[in-house]
Amino acid sequence: MPWDKLREECGVFGIRTEGEAAPYIHLGLYALQHRGQESAGIATFDGERVHLVKEMGLVAQVFTPERLAGLRGGIGIGHVRYSTMGGARRENAQPFLEPTPWGTLALAHNGNLVNAPLLRAELEAAGCRFEATSDTEIITKLIATSPAPTLEEAVAACMARLRGAYTIVAMVGDTLLAFRDAHGIRPLAVGRRGADVVFASESCAFDHIGAEPVRDVGPGELLAADAGGLRATQVLPRAGRASCVFEYIYFARPDTVLDAQNVHHVRRRMGRVLAREHPAAADIVIAVPDSGTSAAMGYAETSGIALEVGLVKNRYVGRTFIQPDPSQRDFGVRVKLNPVEEVIAGRRVVLVDDSIVRGTTSRQIVRMLRHVGAREVHVRISSPPITHACFYGIDTSNRGELIAARLSIEEIRREIEADTLGYLSVSGLVEALGLPRRDLCLACLTGTYPTETPTAALAGRFALEAQRR
Repeated sequence: MPWDKLREECGVFGIRTEGEAAPYIHLGLYALQHRGQESAGIATFDGERVHLVKEMGLVAQVFTPERLAGLRGGIGIGHVRYSTMGGARRENAQPFLEPTPWGTLALAHNGNLVNAPLLRAELEAAGCRFEATSDTEIITKLIATSPAPTLEEAVAACMARLRGAYTIVAMVGDTLLAFRDAHGIRPLAVGRRGADVVFASESCAFDHIGAEPVRDVGPGELLAADAGGLRATQVLPRAGRASCVFEYIYFARPDTVLDAQNVHHVRRRMGRVLAREHPAAADIVIAVPDSGTSAAMGYAETSGIALEVGLVKNRYVGRTFIQPDPSQRDFGVRVKLNPVEEVIAGRRVVLVDDSIVRGTTSRQIVRMLRHVGAREVHVRISSPPITHACFYGIDTSNRGELIAARLSIEEIRREIEADTLGYLSVSGLVEALGLPRRDLCLACLTGTYPTETPTAALAGRFALEAQRR
C-alpha cells in the first residue's frame, strides 16, 4: 500500500560562487529532499566543461565524496525529483544537458507543462530527438533551437511558449539563470551569500549554506547572474498571481518562508480556524506527523484540549520495503507510524492531518488508534476536500483517485471509520493564509484553474510515454 499523500515533482537549487559550487548545492539539496526522493542530480561548470552526476535515489545515496569531488567549478545547479510527468527512470533524472549556440545548457525544473505533448510533437517534427519522457527535456530543446541572437532572448522566447507551472534554474557557461511562470504557481526564491547569488525552491535551503533570502523570483521574471552581477527582466506580463495553496498546507518545510510568511505560522493558523469551524468534545489532540503537527498545535490552542504525542514517525523508512505478512493490510502505515498506547488508551482523540487524498491511510490510522484503545476518533483536516485534478506538478491528474471527488463528507467519514470528520473550509483556508484569494491557486479544491488545462489524453505522469514509443 503506497503512503497516501500528495506527491510533488521536485526541488531546484542553483549557485554562482567564488569557491566550489558543489558542496553548497549538496547541502541545498539535503534541505529540499522532502520535495522529491526518486532521483537527485548536480551539474557544475569549471570554466571549460560541464560536470554532471545524476542517479536514482536519495541525495545521500547519489553523492559519494568521490562523486562530489569530481563536480568542479564555481557555478552549478541541482535537483531532487518526484515524477509527475515521465516515469521514475534514470533518463528522466535532472539536470538535463543540451548543446546550444552559447555553450552547454544545464537545466532543472519544478512544475508541469500542460502543453508538453503538443510542444514535443512540434519539436520532433522539426527534427529534434528525445531521449526521455519528461517535460524538462522539452524546455531544454526549446531554448537550444531558438533562433534568438542571445541566450536571455532565447530563454524569454521559450517562456512565452510554455503553459502551466514552471520554476527553473539553469546555467550556460558562467551565467546562472532562474525563471518562473507568469502565475508564480510553484515557489522560487533568490538569496545572497556575500557576493554569491543563490536560487532555491524554498528559503530553508539558504539557511543550510549561510545565505540570506532576498526575495521571491517574480511571476514571469527572468533573473541572470554573471560576472556583471544580477539582472532581472520581466519577460511575461503578470497574468494574475496563483500561488499553490498546498505549498503552505503540505509541501513546504515548516521553516520555509513563502510570500513573506513562515509556513509553520500559517499552518498553526489553519489549525486555529479548523478548531473554530469544527470543534470536538475530546480529551487530547494528536497530529499525523510531520505535516499535521503545526495545525494540531493551533487546534489545541483554540480548543483548549491538551496536545499530545500520539503517533511516532519512523524517520528511517525508505520508499520501498518488504512486507513480511501479506495479510497485514495496514503494514505500509504501521512501518511508518506507531501509536503511543499509553497516551491514547481510554481517550477521546482529535486526529489532525493536512489532507485526505484516497482515504486508505486515514482509515488505517483510525483503526490503529482504536486498536490501542481510543474511545472515539474525531478526524480534522487542515485543508478543504481535494475534489479536482492538479495539472501543475502534483500527481493527482486522475480525478477518479480522489476520494472527495466521489464521496460526500459523511460518506468519507464512514469510509475512514471516524466518529466525526471536519475539513477546513476554503474561506477558512484563505483567512489562515492571510493572502488575497485572487492570488492563490485553489484549483484542486474548487475546479477553477489559472491556466488552460489539458485533455485527459494529454495529462498525467505518462502523457509523453506514447510519443516516446
